[in-house]
Amino acid sequence: MESSLEIGFLRVSEKAAIAAARTMGYGKRKYSDQVAVESMREELNRLKMRGSIVIGEGERDKAPMLYVGEPLGRGWTEGEIYPEIDIAVDPLEGTNLCATGSANAIAVLAASEKGGLLNAPDIYMEKLVVGPTAGDHVGLDKSVAENLGQMAEAFKRDVNEMTIIVLDRERHHDLIAQIREAGARIKLISDGDLSAGISAAIRGTGVHGLMGIGGAPEGVLTAAAMRCLSGRMQGRLKPLEKWQEDRLKQMGFKDANKVYETAELASGDDIIFSATGVTDGDLLRGVRFFGGGIRTSSLFMSLKTNAIRFVDTIYREEGSKLAVSFS
Repeated sequence: MESSLEIGFLRVSEKAAIAAARTMGYGKRKYSDQVAVESMREELNRLKMRGSIVIGEGERDKAPMLYVGEPLGRGWTEGEIYPEIDIAVDPLEGTNLCATGSANAIAVLAASEKGGLLNAPDIYMEKLVVGPTAGDHVGLDKSVAENLGQMAEAFKRDVNEMTIIVLDRERHHDLIAQIREAGARIKLISDGDLSAGISAAIRGTGVHGLMGIGGAPEGVLTAAAMRCLSGRMQGRLKPLEKWQEDRLKQMGFKDANKVYETAELASGDDIIFSATGVTDGDLLRGVRFFGGGIRTSSLFMSLKTNAIRFVDTIYREEGSKLAVSFS
């Protein structure tokens, strides 16, 4: 993609994070999501592209949507020929986290050339996410104990030195028991398995993998990040209710037992991924407001250029004469 689009996508996640952060701690999760959506839509429509949403706001949260199929960008209204781009968004991953001022709320966007991101149904997905060290050693068709043993071997550690992130949900009762029985440590999280999955592929976070069932749309975003980080994600669509089974059939997903590899979920050759912290987290700092400006912390990645950037941005208020510091 053109460098102007790359910079534009970074600005999209930054502005969505800033909008959400202004509502942090108010206890209004739907409002927090709404302002993030509106900001993201506004910024996307400024870009020189013919963009289409393939992963948007889900019905599960009953939130204002950037709906699947929504056209975005100047290419739909101007006569110029602009690139066709598929876009996956989660304007505010962790609406509850933002509403309560808890850690790890982020604004996320992934983009690819047309056809490069799977249009996943808004149902659940069984996920296994690891970084490049253990990528060739695990699989959803293996038992939990087998996967943990293989991961430990890849890291040249004991199983009891491995830390696995799991969403704290009743549906994970058996999974949690199996992980503990195998001897590994568990980090339970209340929300936000996307940022948790990314942390599994970045050294220094203290996380070695993510297991469990979460949203399928978030799985596509995680896969896009794994492509850029050389990590691995496997996903298996998991309809838990009758309407979810119907949704699968309507969208043409015939094999509910199929295990999707990273490159099937995010198959593009030119993938961009941008995530900006809303609240302080394990991976990114949250938005910081101070006299004269706003500071954001982002992870920006490009598969085509093999670039991974941790970006610190300051937006100065008009007329501000603030002194910039490194702290």
